[in-house]
Amino acid sequence: MSIRHLFITAILAASTLAVPAVAHASAQPMAASVTTMSSGRVGAIVAALVGLTGVIIGGLALTGRLRAGSAAVVALLAGLIAMAIGGLVVATADGGLGTGNGLGGAFVGLLVGLASSVVGGLGLLRSRRAV
Repeated sequence: MSIRHLFITAILAASTLAVPAVAHASAQPMAASVTTMSSGRVGAIVAALVGLTGVIIGGLALTGRLRAGSAAVVALLAGLIAMAIGGLVVATADGGLGTGNGLGGAFVGLLVGLASSVVGGLGLLRSRRAV
């Protein structure tokens, strides 16, 4: 066997072994850039902001600065909407945390939505007792 024949055989063997590794690497989701706004990130931001708005409105209803009944209902609904959007982002995220799919923000949206629902529920209880 000549050196040329061995060299060609080695290149073919190396490229044959490298193809599955390259295919596996290309199948992995790529992490998004810091400045890229993916749909998951936008959904997570919306969920967190809606939930935060609900917490603020519910807190104002509990302190008596807003009409307790209607503000508590708004806070409760905002919490439910935030949890629905956050749950949708969690369910449709392709990668894990840090891949740019909004998964971390969706968990924040779920938690803030839960807090908004709790504060809204407390405001509803308080408004029902006062009547």
